[in-house]
Amino acid sequence: MALYSEKVMDHFRNPRNVGTIENADGVGEAGNSRCGDIMKIYLKIENDIVTDVKFETFGCGSAIASSSMATEMIMGKPLAEVLKLTNQAVTQALDGLPTNKLHCSVLAEEAVKAAVKDYFDRKNS
Repeated sequence: MALYSEKVMDHFRNPRNVGTIENADGVGEAGNSRCGDIMKIYLKIENDIVTDVKFETFGCGSAIASSSMATEMIMGKPLAEVLKLTNQAVTQALDGLPTNKLHCSVLAEEAVKAAVKDYFDRKNS
């Protein structure tokens, strides 16, 4: 069995939604000091729906693939649904990750949820 699925390799080689959003409505960051991976998610939100999402990731192929897949999974979704994103869902959408790389999907979930929290914090201040 290959170490990485075709989907992981595709999202690593051809990541979707890479970049930043100027004047983002929410920005979230998550990192893992043990492996050095850092993810940053930028959201544009209109009427509580994600209308644009971008990411910057410093990390391994699994981290990049997890970020890319997570952005695809939340694009166009209402925030209530975005908040239900789990690392397991990201891993499943990628057709699995090696056990020692599962933390990458956790970082994707954490960064997305941090961006939504940032949006609500800004909106309510």
